[in-house]
Amino acid sequence: MSTTHSIALLPGDGIGPELAVEARKVLDAVAARNSVTFNILEADFGGAAYFKHGQSFPEATKAICDRADAILKGPIGLSFEESKKIPVDEQPERGALLPLRRRYNTFANFRPVFLPPELAHFSPLKPHVVAGGIDIMMIRELVGGLYFGKKEVGTREDGTRYVVEHLEYDEHQISAIMKIAFDEAMGRKKVLHNVHKSNVLKSSVLWNEILDEVHRDYPDVEVKHIIVDAAATALVINPRQFDVMVMENMFGDILSDLGGGILGSLGLMPSACVGPEKAYYEPSHGSAPDIAGKGIANPYSMIGSVALMLDKSFGMKEAADQIWLAIRSVFGAGITTADLRDPEGKLTILKTSEFGDKVVKAIQG
Repeated sequence: MSTTHSIALLPGDGIGPELAVEARKVLDAVAARNSVTFNILEADFGGAAYFKHGQSFPEATKAICDRADAILKGPIGLSFEESKKIPVDEQPERGALLPLRRRYNTFANFRPVFLPPELAHFSPLKPHVVAGGIDIMMIRELVGGLYFGKKEVGTREDGTRYVVEHLEYDEHQISAIMKIAFDEAMGRKKVLHNVHKSNVLKSSVLWNEILDEVHRDYPDVEVKHIIVDAAATALVINPRQFDVMVMENMFGDILSDLGGGILGSLGLMPSACVGPEKAYYEPSHGSAPDIAGKGIANPYSMIGSVALMLDKSFGMKEAADQIWLAIRSVFGAGITTADLRDPEGKLTILKTSEFGDKVVKAIQG
């Protein structure tokens, strides 16, 4: 008996539509190998949506996302000059991405920093540092903190311009992300690194208090505390010491991009943004408008986001593993895209669609 899953596909801006094509190809290959049907509903989102509909997150797109079982989103964002053509509050990040997170309360962000041996040569770190590969799961709280707090901009009586932005968390938000992190740690090595700044920020003091309370329900998990700036240093010097890391919103934004630097490219970082009822999946990188339409974008993060969606939203871990193994086999054969070109010229450089075809062929066996 075949199962049907409904997916809202939001191609986004820049290279997003090109990556969406490769995601469709992979989903078709997975469907052919498994008793499953994917009902894909495509909708406009981001800067392209604004120029077409006057809104970055149009009502029609909201309706499609509401009906879908999961959302697969391409990167969004425009060049500096194009962004100036859109009102500030409708620019893609403010007008589309943050409202998407709020609408579905996607409070838990999963960002795998995964560097198997086949990809180790892409890392800018010394070979002995990444020997054997890296496998970290960064878990970031995504709908609280400084990004979502109250904001005030004004001018004082003496003419001095000022801005105030509030960092807000409550115990329920912290407890929710901690349970996600502890559950993830239980399924892996039972070690959780807690990233904080409690020596300065009172928000981190509360963060750590709630962690201790949740930890009582997970006695088998070892918790290791680390200050955020020390974590940044440690990720470069010895990334293999980490397995699961949990952190608040802004810390996660910064450290997950550092994770991309460790791998050699944000193009190697898919992500999952999970809420209580629905999740969306997306590449961690931007829309790269400078290379849009050239067919040279790396589809790894979009294809990896498909794998995360199959695993976390549809319970199809075996199919997700098929995708990861397929991608590894392509890289292992010395094949890549232009962004990961090796200085020695030993790798075979393929176009976006050609790389996707290789992944599909590997899935098909």
